[in-house]
Amino acid sequence: MAEFNKDDYLNDLPDADDLAAGAAKSAAAGSAASTEGSAKAEQPSSAPSTEEAKQAAPSESSKPESTDKSEDSKDSAASAASADAGKSADDTLTPLGKAKKEAADYLEALQRERAEFVNYRNRAQREQERFRQHGIIDVLTALLPALDDIDRIREHSEMDDSFKAVAAKIDKAFEKFGVEKFGEKGEEFDPTKHEAILHKPDDSADKDTVDTVVEAGYRIGDRVIRAARVVVASPKN
Repeated sequence: MAEFNKDDYLNDLPDADDLAAGAAKSAAAGSAASTEGSAKAEQPSSAPSTEEAKQAAPSESSKPESTDKSEDSKDSAASAASADAGKSADDTLTPLGKAKKEAADYLEALQRERAEFVNYRNRAQREQERFRQHGIIDVLTALLPALDDIDRIREHSEMDDSFKAVAAKIDKAFEKFGVEKFGEKGEEFDPTKHEAILHKPDDSADKDTVDTVVEAGYRIGDRVIRAARVVVASPKN
């Protein structure tokens, strides 16, 4: 291995003056390049070639596509506007308005339910009254023969006080249930409530009248349960 010589090493190092001169040359060269680049940038660019102009200009075929896109954009905007206009009223109401609308809906539903209940109640009452009348009619129909016998006894024989009391209670019981007894001698004959079992001429009669009540009639309200069976006195022709 060679011996290290300090003096030789120092002699091989570059001189400081040479280094300073080299640095100055490099700075000058960089400044010149920068000045040249700025001058080129300030010069106006040359006009584009014809081919470049054709490529840069929009082709005729691209124009309809652009128009179509514009129309599509308009249609999309119109659809969006229609969708916004078609929103429900609830979306445009304030919280207070929504609460009022909800209360109105509940009130309407309640009124409808109440009307349906009233109709049901009235229908149930009518049906109940009809069933009640059917029950009374069944009982009355079953007791008609006995009632006819009581009427015959009243008309043709004397009734003791006890029998009169029982007959009066029966009449009051039927009156309580709305049963009305009709058919009296001397009243005008009415085919809607009288059944004529016999017509006899009468010089004193100027119209058909009830001469004899064979069996009394019964009705509940306007409904005739049994027409009165009567003998009719008719005027002579």
